[in-house]
Amino acid sequence: MSGPAEAEIPLAGPVGPRAAFISLRTRNYRLFAIGQFFSSTGLWVQRIAQDWLVLTLTGSATAVGITTALQFLPSVLFGLLGGLLADRYSKRRLLLITQTAAALMSALLAVLTLTGVVHAWHVFVIAFALGTAAALEIPTRHSFVNELVPPAQLRNAISLNAAIFQLGALIGPAISGYLVTAVGPGYSFAINAAAYLAPMVALLRMRGDALRHPVRPAVTERASRQLVDGLRYVAHRPQILWLTVLIGTFGIFIASIPVTNAAFARMVFHSGAAGYGMLSSVVAIGSVLGALFAASRGRPRLRTSVLSAAALAGLFLLASVVPGLVGYAIVAGPSVSPR
Repeated sequence: MSGPAEAEIPLAGPVGPRAAFISLRTRNYRLFAIGQFFSSTGLWVQRIAQDWLVLTLTGSATAVGITTALQFLPSVLFGLLGGLLADRYSKRRLLLITQTAAALMSALLAVLTLTGVVHAWHVFVIAFALGTAAALEIPTRHSFVNELVPPAQLRNAISLNAAIFQLGALIGPAISGYLVTAVGPGYSFAINAAAYLAPMVALLRMRGDALRHPVRPAVTERASRQLVDGLRYVAHRPQILWLTVLIGTFGIFIASIPVTNAAFARMVFHSGAAGYGMLSSVVAIGSVLGALFAASRGRPRLRTSVLSAAALAGLFLLASVVPGLVGYAIVAGPSVSPR
């Protein structure tokens, strides 16, 4: 598709395998990427332990689904607010605040679990609190990249962000599965709380004079008007609108993958927490490869996204009928990990 929407997107810069990591040449982005790697890995260490803890406490896959819903619901409720705050305030400061809040919530869950007083409702409340922090942090983190790299590297940096998250989704579940099996889930929550120190240190070590500060008009209109203008902007740009619809539609169903994998690991494959961690890691493999492929490419096409979504749907259908843990893992491997 062509039109105004494409004209407003910065040029892609170099393409090809050698350009896949070009954004890492920028010091501030390199610090940011390192911090995000540790944060993403810790997040997945906690997510696997959290799902398994709920499943152990309740014996119910429905309870795991409730936990997942509570963690993703704030993104629906407060996602637009997160974008609005990112437009109005210092992104670095907002990231420090949200990551500090998330670290404290993870530390609280670790204490509750390690002292043996945790109940399912504790996990529900903390999952919602963590989801609220994420709803404010995610749009801020994504838009913060604009201030870290020049326009020609922006697409590459965004794609690398996705690859870093999925790399954490590859490593974190394996670590968590081992920890939960060996010593229980409490230490996984403690690791996630400690992992938040990495992005906070990275943010504090960034050189302020090297941050790009895009010139923005002074904010004079009300917040509600800004939200309406943002929705109108998306509605009048088909490429952005249809990608948003596509991502939203698949996101609703992809978010249930942890629930499905947890139930399969415990009740179908009888592989325990280690098996659940392995399934979650395998699912991330295709996502890491896809994100690195996107980082090495130029301007993305809507047609490519639609075809990829169709292939994803086909893989999910196939995974539902493949017998055995190994067969399921092989088919699920090329699919995507939820966030």
